[in-house]
Amino acid sequence: MSHDLIETLPLPQRLALSYAPAAARPATLALLALDTRLAGVALGGGEPMLTQIKLAWWRDRLREPCDKWPKGEPLLAALRDSMGDCAGLVALVDGWEALLAEEPGEEAWHEFAAGRVALWDTLARRLGADGQGVAAPARIWALADLALAIPPGDERASIVSAAMKHPARTRRLPRALRPLAVLDALARRALAGEREGLLDGPGAMLLAMRVGISGV
Repeated sequence: MSHDLIETLPLPQRLALSYAPAAARPATLALLALDTRLAGVALGGGEPMLTQIKLAWWRDRLREPCDKWPKGEPLLAALRDSMGDCAGLVALVDGWEALLAEEPGEEAWHEFAAGRVALWDTLARRLGADGQGVAAPARIWALADLALAIPPGDERASIVSAAMKHPARTRRLPRALRPLAVLDALARRALAGEREGLLDGPGAMLLAMRVGISGV
């Protein structure tokens, strides 16, 4: 089942996950897979009301105790086994829903970024890691990922500008959160070099390896 969930992840997340310590990998995978699933719902181009119903279903599941979750959904099973309480992830659903606005602007972008901050904050709490440093790198990754998902133009430029307002990470993240350090480094590289993806160019893999091993 874990292999199936890994296969759902975009390549940057899959690469970042490979640097998670073994003990942290199941929970990290479950949360990244949840984020990927929500992305598919929110950005899948479906009928808006149906999209909101699907997001509401996930919001309701995350709010209720995991022992009440329906059986047979592999992602819910992974969240149940590795996370348990997932109420802190409701903000992640809200963040994806904010992008459904007819013309999402800076407020929606920052709500989306706040959702991904909640993802890493929830993971840090689950792993017993110091999560004080997750906000800036999570926001950078979120906004870079969002900018690179849309064609070049004024909207992308505005999102990049909003992302670059966040200061660089000044402290090494805990080893348990090494995947976030990798995504942060790749995001900053992509933004600074006006690249078309987090893994655009041969230097990306070298950067991921360096940060994945050393944390900086």
